[in-house]
Amino acid sequence: MAELEKDSRSSSEAGTPSNFIRNKIAQDLASNKHEGRVHTRFPPEPNGYLHIGHAKSICLNFSVAAENGGLCNLRFDDTNPAKESQEYVDAIKDNINWLGFHWNDEVRYSSGYFERLYDFAVQLIEKGLAYVDSLSAEQAREYRGSLTEPGTNSPDRERSIEENLDLFARMRAGEFEDGNYSLRAKIDMASPNINMRDPVLYRIRHIAHHQTGKEWCIYPTYDYTHCISDAIENITHSLCTLEFEDHRPLYDWILHNLDIASLSNVSDLEGQAINYVLPEQTEFAKLKLNYTMMGKRNLKEMVDTGVIEGWDDPRMPTLAGMRRRGFTARSIRNFCESVGVSRSESVVDMSMLEHAIRDDLDKSAPRAMCVLNPLRVTLVNLEPEHREILSLQNHPKEESMGRREVPFTREIYIDRADFEEEPPAGFKRLIPEGEVRLRGSYVIKCTEVIKGADGEISELKCTVDKDTLGKKPEGRKVKGVVHWVSTTEGVKATVRLYDRLFNVENPESKEIEDYRDCLNPTSLIELTECVVEPSVFAESDSENFQFEREGYFCIDRKDSTETNPVFNRTITLRDSWSS
Repeated sequence: MAELEKDSRSSSEAGTPSNFIRNKIAQDLASNKHEGRVHTRFPPEPNGYLHIGHAKSICLNFSVAAENGGLCNLRFDDTNPAKESQEYVDAIKDNINWLGFHWNDEVRYSSGYFERLYDFAVQLIEKGLAYVDSLSAEQAREYRGSLTEPGTNSPDRERSIEENLDLFARMRAGEFEDGNYSLRAKIDMASPNINMRDPVLYRIRHIAHHQTGKEWCIYPTYDYTHCISDAIENITHSLCTLEFEDHRPLYDWILHNLDIASLSNVSDLEGQAINYVLPEQTEFAKLKLNYTMMGKRNLKEMVDTGVIEGWDDPRMPTLAGMRRRGFTARSIRNFCESVGVSRSESVVDMSMLEHAIRDDLDKSAPRAMCVLNPLRVTLVNLEPEHREILSLQNHPKEESMGRREVPFTREIYIDRADFEEEPPAGFKRLIPEGEVRLRGSYVIKCTEVIKGADGEISELKCTVDKDTLGKKPEGRKVKGVVHWVSTTEGVKATVRLYDRLFNVENPESKEIEDYRDCLNPTSLIELTECVVEPSVFAESDSENFQFEREGYFCIDRKDSTETNPVFNRTITLRDSWSS
């Protein structure tokens, strides 16, 4: 059964709100339309990596099946081998599993139905409902008409059934070159719905397929394949995004003009055949996110032209990129649930997604300290060999997350931004002759500023008030708290500060000539001299951390090495984009 792992379900998922699709399924169950069955499918085309928009469809299809004791199939609609690859297939399966969902039985492929699809095409020809056409692609567009003008019948529309069967068989046998012929449905060239103007069902393509090799040289179109695959798999509810609404009449036309009995193989638990009702297509609004491009063509172009480093670049809206950046599966599921399901197109604000990951990591990420821009501090009233182990909470609100050991030594690093020789008004960190508390440690006082030959500050000399560990100093109030790391026991690391890839709300707007002009120049800042407290590397159960006062980060498993760990910033502690 397709289900969401119980231990990964969030509280919001446990009380899922109603929507028109859930209501429709409830009505179908109440009327026993499908004899109590709910069977959905997630049907990606393996021509790219899944992105956050796909996550909404994944969550919807798998969740409504699981909520009703039903099944959800994973089926690759792999009808265009020119743009597909096994890499995409593997990445899609991995991302769905990572989100916490499991499909029904084995992975399915539309290519696995190619023989049956061919037989159904023959069936349409024999009924006089399909014909082989010799118009070129350009001619077919001319004959198709426009939104205001009806189309024109192809000269080949009235071929005899016998001639069509012969030509279609010879197409399959490989006798013709690409583009010489196509198989088209015979519907209505004057239909106001252009999708019903004798749509193409098969094209000749002499190209190897990632699943079937060179077995086929004709390939069915998506519209023809999708509905029949749904029927073959006994799907009850075919849930699609709104762009397929105008394709629904074709979906229904194909299914209602085929031999329904030959499609059905549904059995109940006792193995008895049950009454099969053809699947219905229901459309919902796709997920659109501002400051983001989600068109696969654009994403692939960014990958191919090196605008970003690959499909899993942490700035990408792909699930692989978001996962590498440190987004959790739970945060994405919660986000998709909060967005909801409706029929109305709208653009979701990026801050909703950022809130989802902040909210999740605030509760689940252990705390640690990392100095991004180190400034050496020598604590002059400690012995050179001084080493003390401090016990700090892993989470300020969750005692169950335990404590960690942090070494405190005579020399430490603080962040350069936490010291000012000439502090601005309201500055509450370290200043000359001023005091500040080290996080989880002592109060220190700056007594001397050391500068290099270039005039830059190279070191601070400070003293420790040894009577302030875990308590306030006597007779004075210290307002500032800064994070720190031991110079001798801290681990040097590379830290990548990621931000939104685009600095405009709609980089895919028609008014923008080149999306490259809208790239955020600070979407990636790489810092190579950072120092992380050693406890991070002992936390084997966690990939995500809150580096105190800096944000949420995760270990980059792809680029990290034993000698150079790499951390990616998932999100800042607060929204830096709000006006």
